[in-house]
Amino acid sequence: MTKNKESTRYYSSQHETKVCKALNAWKQPNSGASKFAAGDVYNRDASLLVECKTAMTDKDSFSIKKEWLDKIDGEMKSKRFQNNCLAFSFGPNSSNYYIINERLMKFLVEKLQEVYENE
Repeated sequence: MTKNKESTRYYSSQHETKVCKALNAWKQPNSGASKFAAGDVYNRDASLLVECKTAMTDKDSFSIKKEWLDKIDGEMKSKRFQNNCLAFSFGPNSSNYYIINERLMKFLVEKLQEVYENE
């Protein structure tokens, strides 16, 4: 990890580390930049590939590009993973947020219903 606080790699690496801890996942070497190491973070046991995006300074808004979602979807398929998401933060002092597809959201709702039905 670079220690240059003016580089995007510094903030990206910090964000990826936070996502890894939150999802019990591993950081992809070189932030997924190589041809055979897709995505930024992965959890093989959950068949989950994650693309991470963050701002270098704290922001009130963050634009999501469809190309990011398309990219991680293609990389997920090439790695033969079943799930993907886009993790983003509004800056270094922000919480992580996740964008998931409808199939994964339906699964989450089903599991939440099971938990609350048993309370």
